[in-house]
This record gives sequence, C-alpha cells and structure tokens, in this order.
Amino acid sequence: MTLTLTETAAEAVKQIVSRVPQAEDGGVRIRDTGEPSGFELSVAPDPEPSDTVVITDGARVFLDEVAASSLDDRILDAELAQDGSVRFALGNKT
Repeated sequence: MTLTLTETAAEAVKQIVSRVPQAEDGGVRIRDTGEPSGFELSVAPDPEPSDTVVITDGARVFLDEVAASSLDDRILDAELAQDGSVRFALGNKT
C-alpha cells in the first residue's frame, strides 16, 4: 500500500504545481525532515531516483524513502481556502 490522495488533495496538488512554471509537469515532493514537526512539502519538476511516485487524478506526489514508509497506508486530504491557500491533513485508512 501507499499514500492515498483524496479528490480535494489531488486538486490542491495540481493547483500548487500549476503556480510554478518550471515544474508544470512536476509534482509536490514530500520529504520527512526527521524533526518532530514532520514533513516538508516542495514543488519539484521531477521525482528523485529513490522517490515513490503517487499519481491521483493527474496530481503527482513524490515521497522520499522515509516519507513513503511513514505515510504508508495514510490518506492525504486538503482544505482549499477562498484566498487560494491550502492546508493539508493526514488521516488513517480505516
């Protein structure tokens, strides 16, 4: 199993990536920082060679090795605010 994106999270990822011209065919990369604060998200034009790639409704998410393990069997959801900001949340699959 791997990370699952909700429809809203997939839409949020596509919106974020579309704002970065040099990464229009890229995705959001999730890296485990090793800190208690959790994960770092960034827009990347391509996955790293060791990344796990998750594609949902055209949205691409690249997970580094540690994040892929940490997020295995989790669900990524998002809230889209009126001002265009995005807040991601992780849930457990039931």
